[in-house]
Amino acid sequence: MKHLHTLLIATLLLSPFSISESQAMEQPLEGNVIVIAHRGASGERPEHTLASYSLAIEQGADYIEPDLVLTKDGVLVARHENEISETTDVADKAEFTDRKTTKTIDGQKMTGWFTEDFTLAELKTLRAKERLPQLRSANMAYDGQFDIPTFDEVLALAKAQSAATGRAIGVYPETKHPSYFTAIGLPHAGPLLAALTKYGHVEKSAPVFIQSFEVENLKALRPKTKLRLIQLMDEKGSPPDRSDLTYPQMASAQGLKIVATYADGIGPNKALIIPRTLLGNLGTPTTLVADAHKVGLAVHPWTFRRENYFLPLAQKSGIDPRGHGDLDTEIKAFLATGIDGIFSDNVTEAVAAKKR
Repeated sequence: MKHLHTLLIATLLLSPFSISESQAMEQPLEGNVIVIAHRGASGERPEHTLASYSLAIEQGADYIEPDLVLTKDGVLVARHENEISETTDVADKAEFTDRKTTKTIDGQKMTGWFTEDFTLAELKTLRAKERLPQLRSANMAYDGQFDIPTFDEVLALAKAQSAATGRAIGVYPETKHPSYFTAIGLPHAGPLLAALTKYGHVEKSAPVFIQSFEVENLKALRPKTKLRLIQLMDEKGSPPDRSDLTYPQMASAQGLKIVATYADGIGPNKALIIPRTLLGNLGTPTTLVADAHKVGLAVHPWTFRRENYFLPLAQKSGIDPRGHGDLDTEIKAFLATGIDGIFSDNVTEAVAAKKR
C-alpha cells in the first residue's frame, strides 16, 4: 500500500490532460475480449477498495468496476450498495448508532446504514470488510485496513496506473439505484460526467463504459455524453424504473433493437447466454450474443467466479462451496459464443482463460 500511496500522490501532481496520457487513454479498444475486474480483485481483497482495484490492475484487468452511490454531500463513492453494514464496520461505531434506519430501495425494504445519511468525511472514518466471509475467509485478513474510495480516487488510480504501465486502464462505473438517488435530490449524472471529464474521458473511444440496470437514466445520459453506455440485464425481473418491461423482453431480438437506440452494449446475467440445465450444468447457448451483435451491441456477461458455490456442476471441484473449481472451462464456453468481455471476481484466471 505504500507504493499505491506514492502513486496516488504523484497522480495529483500531474495534469489530467497531459498529451501522452490523453493519447494512451483514448486508444481504440475494439477487437479484443476485455476483462472487467468486478468490484476490483474482489475474490482476493475486500471489494470496492483501492487495494482491490490496484491488485486487479496488477493481475491484468482491462477495466476496473466501481459501483457508485452518493454521500449526503453529493460525492460519488464506490460501494456495492448504499446500505453499508455488509461491507464496512459502521455497525461497530457507537457514534453512528442513531443512523441505523429502515428504507425502501427499489421496492425492497432494507434496514441498516445508508451512504446518503453520511458526509464524505464521516464515511472516511469507516473501514471496509469482506462481504462474503463464509466463502472468502482469507479476505477477512484485510478487514479494517482500507477506507471507502471516492470515484475521483478510483479515476486517479486508473490514470496513474495507465501512465506507469503504458496501457490504458479503463473504468466501468455502475450507477446504483439512480432513480432512488434522483428522488432524494442526489442524482448521479452531474458528478459522474464532471469527474469523467476532469480525467479527460469525453470521447466514445475513451476506456469508459457507464452501466445501469435501469433504463431511463441511460436514455437521459445519451444526449449528454459520447461515452459508451451499457444496459445491464438480469436473468429475470424488471428494471427498477420500468415495471412494464422485463429483462427477458429486453434481451429478445426485438428488445435489443430498442436498447441499441440508446446504449452501446449490454451486460447480461450469463444465464441469458448459456442457461443451466436442471442438474446445474451449462446448457445450450441462446442466440443473445448473435442477436445483440446484429444491432451493433457489445456483450459483457457477469459474473465469473472460481468458488464451487458459483460454478456449474461439472466445473465444481467438490462439495465444499468455498473450494475453487474449474473456472477456466466455464469462461472458455462463454468465449466460444462470441462475447466481447467478461466480468470476473478473479482476474488472474479470467486473463489466463482468454489467452489460452
